[in-house]
Amino acid sequence: MSYRRTDYCGTLRPADAGRSVTLCGWAQGRRNLGGLLFVDLRDRSGLMQCVFNEETDRALFAQAETIRNEYVLCITGTLACRAPEAVNPDRPTGAVEVRAETLTILSKAATPPFEIEEETQVGEALRLKYRYLDLRRPKLQRHLMLRHRAAQAARRFFDAEGFWEIETPMLTKSTPEGARDYLVPSRVHPGMFYALPQSPQQYKQLLMLAGFDKYFQLARCFRDEDLRADRQPDFTQIDIEMSFVDVEDVLSVCERFIAYLFKDVLDVDVPLPLPRIPHREAMRRFGSDKPDLRVGYELVDITDIAKGCGFKVFSSAAATGGVCLINMTGCAGKFTRRDIDALSTWVKEYRVGGLAWARLLGGEMTSSFGKFLTDAEMASILTRAKAQDGDLLFVVGDPNETRAQTALGALRLECARQLGLLRKDDFKFLWVTEFPLFEYSEEEDRYVACHHPFTAPMDEDLPLLAAGELGRVRSKAYDMVLSGTELSSGSIRIFDTQAQADMFSALGFTREDAEARFGHLLTAFQYGVPPHGGLAFGFDRIVMLMAGADSLRDVIAFPKVQNASEPMTTCPSPVDEHQLRDLHIRLTDTPPDAEA
Repeated sequence: MSYRRTDYCGTLRPADAGRSVTLCGWAQGRRNLGGLLFVDLRDRSGLMQCVFNEETDRALFAQAETIRNEYVLCITGTLACRAPEAVNPDRPTGAVEVRAETLTILSKAATPPFEIEEETQVGEALRLKYRYLDLRRPKLQRHLMLRHRAAQAARRFFDAEGFWEIETPMLTKSTPEGARDYLVPSRVHPGMFYALPQSPQQYKQLLMLAGFDKYFQLARCFRDEDLRADRQPDFTQIDIEMSFVDVEDVLSVCERFIAYLFKDVLDVDVPLPLPRIPHREAMRRFGSDKPDLRVGYELVDITDIAKGCGFKVFSSAAATGGVCLINMTGCAGKFTRRDIDALSTWVKEYRVGGLAWARLLGGEMTSSFGKFLTDAEMASILTRAKAQDGDLLFVVGDPNETRAQTALGALRLECARQLGLLRKDDFKFLWVTEFPLFEYSEEEDRYVACHHPFTAPMDEDLPLLAAGELGRVRSKAYDMVLSGTELSSGSIRIFDTQAQADMFSALGFTREDAEARFGHLLTAFQYGVPPHGGLAFGFDRIVMLMAGADSLRDVIAFPKVQNASEPMTTCPSPVDEHQLRDLHIRLTDTPPDAEA
């Protein structure tokens, strides 16, 4: 049996006419027009129409009549130009066809549970169960091709910049501080566990101490946390670290990388330098630490006006928290009262009391709160909002200022979504800088690190750290954001042994705790560590946004679903008893969550 192909289906054009070609692929469809039988052959490059002529070869025609969808075929024939009236302008190969001379059916196929089409209305659960069939769809194949090209572009860029790609271990020490680790029991060390890496953070810092200066890696990482559309339990990040650098050095190389990547893969120009917004300003203007700059509406603070006003909802919120608004310019006629009521219910998901509104239309103003304010107070709000006829104001207040900002920031994006303003091909980048070093965890009743415990504080905030005013300390941390999605997160690291010990102390670690979790790093720091910093790009997220996909699952070959399982292989799954015995593990009769 010979099936040595000469070409891919989607690569042939009229200039190749007259050549003998051998193509291999899957049958996309078959049309019998009585004496002429057309088979669309599909491979990863595209489709090619192959023609079987009963008059020319009756036996070959009869064999072709047995073809069904998804049969795997090898077809040899002559490439010919189609008649002008038969050209398919919607297909890159639509001007040519293969006049078949031989056919080999390499394997037959059962009827698939859904049709292999560019777009499908079949539910995701079924498609993920048969992911190997779903991956035959041209759309997903293009996504994975784009992923491949992006990975190769990353390697080219960082190699040219003098970075070395160094692999770090997959079996590591568990140092829980943040997301939960995936644990791996050790057979040769009974009762001991490895952890799968949440990131190569500590190893890459040790590489800087070892003198490698510039490191990068397309690193596989694992986090046992709840899933979202832009989150998977196992994921890939482009991890980098550099020595003898400060914030500006890291930001410069990373934004040049993004510009290179988008130009190389999508032929999209990214203007540099990227805008930079401190975290506090991002929350004040956009109600988010990952602002979506595709949307023009910005938050306007009216806390000072709300204090002491006649509307108790505003005045009580302003007493300890904040009151802010967005002016949906020109949208007074685009949202009905029913729409506004629905948004009022929607915004309560962010734990605020509700949504106040005011509409200016046709020279008249209607509002949900105007009757509680004096004319002067209402005029001040309208002036602050720069409101004009045709505008719609949404106002949120809460005793917690951050909660009010976050709720209104989310509403800003929901309104933009309903108005159709969030174009997937509109790439808006920025840096968010100067993140808080600490955030207070009500669950743990203590301050925790916003990024991780190795992040350096801003130099000018060191006195605040020494004074124990942890909530006011800013960090040398930075995130790159693309159209409302965090693309990367990083920081300049603490490289002084005493400063690192002080950081652990501020986080509530005893010396013994710090030594047990990070003793290897603290010991290494005694032997001369350079100033260093870096960041990690979420590679899956980058590809998702470049592809215009709605979910990470569309750009990962074999993704997990929301409960971290894989429908195709049905993992996680039970294991044999002898495997557990080898690992010195005994299961309880009832899993903890089975009784809940």
